[in-house]
Amino acid sequence: MQKNKAHGKVINAFGNLLHVEFQGNIQQGEIAEVLVEDIALRAEVIEISGNIAKIQVFEDTRGVQLDTRVEFCGHLLEAELGPGLLASIVDGLQNPLEKVADATGLFLMRGVYMPPLDRSKHWDYHPANKVGNVLKRGDSLGHVMEGRFHHNIMLPFLLHGQITLTWIIKPGSYTIDTVVARGVDEKGHEHSFTMVQKWPVKNALMEGEKVKAASMMDTGIRIIDTQFPLLKGGAFCSPGPFGAGKTVIQHHLSKYAAVDIVVVVACGERAGEVVEVLRTFPQLIDPHTGESLMTRTVIICNTSSMPVAAREASIYMGATIAEYYRQMGLDVLLLADSTSRWAQAMREMSGRLEEIPGEEAFPAYLGSRIAAFYERSGALLLKDGRMGSLTIGGSVSPAGGNFEEPVTQATLSVVGAFLALSRARSDARKYPAIDPLISWSKYINKVGEQMDQELEGWAEKVHGAEKILKIGDDIGKRMEVVGEEGIALEDFILYLKSELYEFAYLQQNAFDKEDAYCPLKRQVPLFDLINTIFAAEFDFATHDQARDFFNELQNDVKNMNFLLFNSQQYSTALKKTKETIERICLKEELVRT
Repeated sequence: MQKNKAHGKVINAFGNLLHVEFQGNIQQGEIAEVLVEDIALRAEVIEISGNIAKIQVFEDTRGVQLDTRVEFCGHLLEAELGPGLLASIVDGLQNPLEKVADATGLFLMRGVYMPPLDRSKHWDYHPANKVGNVLKRGDSLGHVMEGRFHHNIMLPFLLHGQITLTWIIKPGSYTIDTVVARGVDEKGHEHSFTMVQKWPVKNALMEGEKVKAASMMDTGIRIIDTQFPLLKGGAFCSPGPFGAGKTVIQHHLSKYAAVDIVVVVACGERAGEVVEVLRTFPQLIDPHTGESLMTRTVIICNTSSMPVAAREASIYMGATIAEYYRQMGLDVLLLADSTSRWAQAMREMSGRLEEIPGEEAFPAYLGSRIAAFYERSGALLLKDGRMGSLTIGGSVSPAGGNFEEPVTQATLSVVGAFLALSRARSDARKYPAIDPLISWSKYINKVGEQMDQELEGWAEKVHGAEKILKIGDDIGKRMEVVGEEGIALEDFILYLKSELYEFAYLQQNAFDKEDAYCPLKRQVPLFDLINTIFAAEFDFATHDQARDFFNELQNDVKNMNFLLFNSQQYSTALKKTKETIERICLKEELVRT
């Protein structure tokens, strides 16, 4: 142990919360090691009072006794950032789980920590500067190719002030620990730079100007892209009861979202769901690039069977890795499943700290913690003029599907889109189970400005479709009381239009090759067709005639979703459907005249 590091001994234990009497200087958030049975268990300082520190241990505390020795490491919980992060699978402390499993077996042992990045792999490094250039934090020293991405080797973000380069390595193949440049700061101190740097995960990593998000994030889910669109650099949440399809939607987004990098954080979810991702992603092909999905994905696993304290670490670890790639001018999507598990971990720790509880025993600072996490999203204008973005999507698991509970309410106050999943829709086998009557997005008008190039008046058409859905729902509730014949024919036609939009457009078939992923270029003509139907003035003689026509039309539109886009068969079906609508409208107009 180094002389300048603080140390102490355990005087109290409450589960994974230890009270430590220490000597020396420590700080809030500092990493400590609890020495038990010849192994060191990592912990984090969460409260300091005099010479007593309260630390939460990230591992099982079995074997901790009175006077167990604790050593403080002198640094905060940090992420190691550099080439090799993509396609990695780590836990909340950034341990590479595959390597840990190889070393300890399938049942991971506690106290085993390994560096997350491969120290032996060589990368082709290309310098981007000359001796004498003056750089600031975040400026590029050079780059390596990580898959198809230019991975910038940046001046460490922990450095402040200017650095004048005094030596640069020549282009070549090097490991990440190789010194690639040296420089002196404004005080004359010399610094050496490798391809790796570290950053404390609970601090937002941002170097550049934060600007308003303006570019749409295409997801391939029609109800999201059309009715409740998302922006690159925005934030959204998808709350819903257990089994309503939150994880399925997050898996779809991680597969098909039009972004460069996806960071998946499994925060307290069931291990089976994580195993499914690990098994399927290497075999799945990215529809945007034709490469394996794993080449653009980082997976952080902290399942419900792992220590509770590490859930918070996994959330912040994912955010830091995502922010790091945003600094390279890339579009990044961070998916956290589920933030409710993180909130439950905070509630558990708050109880052990004997803090004054808030609503439903959650800590009083729950709202500020959730807000601070989602506020790390955003679009960033970098110094070189490039634009990077970080979109954060969190699933919420409210008990019993109650959206009034504290975690959901705290999340709704900070996100830009609310994708509410419904138990009733899930039980009815509707996919996605997003309820269009209670969901919302603040991004519709901004996306409308972009989509006007594809279909004029896009935002107005979306608002119009939403209105028809709500009117149709009201008419449907009246029909449950008085029956079809008790509803005016004009209202009944409106109901049938809303039902067609719901069945043929908002729902998709996840098992169909064509319908599982619907890109924007396919959504635009289909939504235009839907609006043609909305605008058409049908005048049927009876309710039965209206229902028969709309049932046939509904099937025709639905079947188009299963056809190869722009194929001869698709074009024929689209033309036939438009002609049918025109023929019926013309026929009725002739009858009226």
